Amino acid sequence: MKLLAITSCPNGIAHTYMAAENLQKAADKLGIAMKVETQGSIGVENEFTEEDIRQADGIIIAADKTVDKSRFVGKKLLVAGVQEGIRNPETLIQQMIRGEVPVYQGQRNGEGMEVKTGAKQQNAFYRHLMSGVGYMIPFIVVGGLLIAIALSIGGVPTPGGLQIPEDSFWKTIEKLGAASFTFMVPVLAGFIAFSIADRPGLAPGIIGGYIAANGSFYGSEAGAGFIGGIIAGFLAGYAALWIKKWKVPKAINPIMPIIIIPVLSSLIVGLAFIYLLGGPIAQVFEWLTNWLASMQGASSILLALILGAMISFDMGGPVNKVAFMFGSAMIAEGNYQIMGPIAVAICVPPIGLGLATFLFKRKFHNAERESGKAAFTMGLFGITEGAIPFASQDPLRVIPSIMVGSMVGSVVAMLGGVGDRVAHGGPIVAVLGAVDNVLMFFVAVIAGSIVTALMIKLLKKEQIEPQLAGASAVDEAAPTIETTRTNNVRPISVPAAEPHHEVRKLTDIISLDLIEPSLSASTRDEVIDEMIAKLKAEGVLTSVDEFKQAILKREQESSTGIGMNVAVPHGKSAAVLKPRVVFGIKPEGVDWNSADGTPAKLIFMIAVPAENKGNEHLKILQMLSRKLMDDAFREQLLQVTTKQEAYQLLDQIQ
Repeated sequence: MKLLAITSCPNGIAHTYMAAENLQKAADKLGIAMKVETQGSIGVENEFTEEDIRQADGIIIAADKTVDKSRFVGKKLLVAGVQEGIRNPETLIQQMIRGEVPVYQGQRNGEGMEVKTGAKQQNAFYRHLMSGVGYMIPFIVVGGLLIAIALSIGGVPTPGGLQIPEDSFWKTIEKLGAASFTFMVPVLAGFIAFSIADRPGLAPGIIGGYIAANGSFYGSEAGAGFIGGIIAGFLAGYAALWIKKWKVPKAINPIMPIIIIPVLSSLIVGLAFIYLLGGPIAQVFEWLTNWLASMQGASSILLALILGAMISFDMGGPVNKVAFMFGSAMIAEGNYQIMGPIAVAICVPPIGLGLATFLFKRKFHNAERESGKAAFTMGLFGITEGAIPFASQDPLRVIPSIMVGSMVGSVVAMLGGVGDRVAHGGPIVAVLGAVDNVLMFFVAVIAGSIVTALMIKLLKKEQIEPQLAGASAVDEAAPTIETTRTNNVRPISVPAAEPHHEVRKLTDIISLDLIEPSLSASTRDEVIDEMIAKLKAEGVLTSVDEFKQAILKREQESSTGIGMNVAVPHGKSAAVLKPRVVFGIKPEGVDWNSADGTPAKLIFMIAVPAENKGNEHLKILQMLSRKLMDDAFREQLLQVTTKQEAYQLLDQIQ
């Protein structure tokens, strides 16, 4: 018998490779030929060929994240959690041997195929949401930048708003950008549903997203925006997943994924929006429009606050559109003082978030910092949607931040007498001469953007790349950079990184001084302090408190006690000068809230700089995870009494 296996965990490091190692060991023990493909943080390794799949008698997927199963139609397929691959690999293989696994038909997992894991429901929700956001972002970037380019070069101020002449080449570019935006919400919803229900959920999700974004289906001038798209995606995904679980005659099975599931799921999500969600939305927005119109004679500051909050609340969605259409209507009546604050509020969210990624880098992951550049550019051209990627990932902190910033900008614009004669926003309208009181316009934009950035600094947590994703093995040493000498002030020496060195084994980033065969601490936090002290003594840290905060924050996300008496606390921080590993032994063990309930006796603390270039360190972590699956190796480590003995054993990890 020949089997294939895929292992993957949400963070793509330790558990991915622990499961792979245990499955391979169990297969060797049972005399079964097995090839294991790992889908980790550095990509797919040991990938199956078409010949591998053709010859395989069955496939085991031990994963806690979505794995494409389309390659395995017609093959016996067993789906389990990654913890099952770690703890019960023989059980999974025995199920294959006994023939208790159904053939994958492409539309459902099959009765008894899926093994429930202990993953938190909120992690699944976040994973589905991020799947949709990841596919949506390129559409935002392409659409926003194309429209921005077209407006900046070909835009002409007119009484009806900032427009590009129909016979202009730039009109074509604008249409391309607009086309990209039309796919934004449907793609978001479609891939949320795909993450939940696999391919049968894709079409219903896209259809639901399209309906959510087009208010004409339910009598509203503005659609439900990206928030409606998120609702549509989850509704379509779980509807498809529910239908997938129906027990149907075998004759109907082949048409389930291509006809029955997509059609019924599309009807559910479409009709729900048209008859249940769309009607109330239309009424809410009609009421909002009438309410805003009634406030023209009231306090101008209060009106500015309300308009600023509405514009940034859903970033181009229905609430935004109500405020925008209200401002546009006032232009038609010759009142330009309403559109002025709106024009400021439109650009503050993306500019403010872009500014925050420049000023407060530790509040964002690397990918978010890159998105910040695009967001800042979109803000210059009045494209609020540039803030959506940030709001999608952290709405409870980002949305209040951009709302406060937009409200401040709107009030400053209202008090400064800023007017806008075209139905558009952002600095582009000022550059093209459509704004009254240009100086105060820019003061308002700058004030709102700074407030947004400061709110982000106040509310948003510092980010640690999950499970050291993207960490490298850059081995930095001791050269220094001297600051410029001024007057009689002595130059300050700042540690600088050495050129990149490839790490081939664990002992490249560990030393005798970083090994403690008998830890004296008795609690988890005390052990962390004891091991951090070794890093400080080694000259690896610039701030003990800052690095400890990174370690504890990672522990709050989920315990780094991986089971089998092993814990791997780790932190990625700007306080780390060079990647290092500390190894300690606690023979009696310490409670680490491990997955299997065992106390941590073998503890590896990993310190990684916030900025690094390669992935060799990830490879070391893979080697470490795999080696720790060896019961005999763990037992040998527990028996060591000197640093030298431990170092010799750790030198085997390569």
